[in-house]
Amino acid sequence: MRKVAVVVVLLMLFGMFSVGFAMEKHQGKDKVAIMLACFGTTYPQALKGVTNVRDGVMKAFPGVKVEVAFTSNIIRNIWHKRQNDKEFLKKYKDAAQFINIRGILGTMAELQENGYKTIVVQPTHLYTGEQFVDLNSYINALKSIRTIKTKWMPFNKIVVGRPLMGTWGDKYDYHEDMKILAKALKSDVEHARKEKAALVYMGHGNEYFSTGAYIEFQQVMRNMYPGVKIFVGTVEGFPSLDDVLDSLKHYDVKKVLLKPLMDSAGDHARNDMAGADKDSWKSRMEARGIKVVPVLHGLGEMNSVVNIFVQHIRDAAKDGGIVLK
Repeated sequence: MRKVAVVVVLLMLFGMFSVGFAMEKHQGKDKVAIMLACFGTTYPQALKGVTNVRDGVMKAFPGVKVEVAFTSNIIRNIWHKRQNDKEFLKKYKDAAQFINIRGILGTMAELQENGYKTIVVQPTHLYTGEQFVDLNSYINALKSIRTIKTKWMPFNKIVVGRPLMGTWGDKYDYHEDMKILAKALKSDVEHARKEKAALVYMGHGNEYFSTGAYIEFQQVMRNMYPGVKIFVGTVEGFPSLDDVLDSLKHYDVKKVLLKPLMDSAGDHARNDMAGADKDSWKSRMEARGIKVVPVLHGLGEMNSVVNIFVQHIRDAAKDGGIVLK
């Protein structure tokens, strides 16, 4: 009996040791996550441009944690103030998931706290502008952290995917990225063709960076779809609304399909583009006798565009030696 008792005790100790070893091994395991960096929107109706991208990425990588961050401080603050707005939460139940939305640093910190030390950051921005550059500044700062003991490093790897229209460098030709995006927007061209209208996109642009990428993309679209008149303008930068209006006059355009060239159809789309105010794009075009058909859907709502984000995630992971499942 005494021998049996000794054997039982030894087996129990071995079991406890094995469990402890397994737990320690699991805790040290490198967990991989994807963070989608979106500018964000305050409009619940426009959240589909965010959730459709998120859901598409989750479907493409079912074994990987996917989180969303809003890069706009103003937009995040508005969502946080809604935490105690019972009427809003009752009216927009699906929007409640964004009440505590975090920024880049907050989301990265939460992932790291939960053991995710290898992260693929994918922006949903259109081009290499202010938001993309700032995002990389944050990420480069996190990547620069060095601890005395390697095991306490907060992150193992962080990589950043390129925006829709690509970015600088010779690894991926941004001209090709523009062509891929243009192909993804074929349904917009077909919609304009059906309406017998010109296609006008309103991009965000930027007052601190060159927005020449927009006019270059306009030419890519025109080359690909010569049967439809296509114009691209920006809220900030060149080409401005005035530039677009001059072009519409030059080509004697009488009808326009007007759509945001942004991931979500939020404030800019619903007010600056299609609002009732006399200074909106829609009002100013109508003041010139042009019939306007607004389309309040962001690029993120298009699965063809989501597929581009998925591919950019795959490229960034592959280049960084990260395995996504």
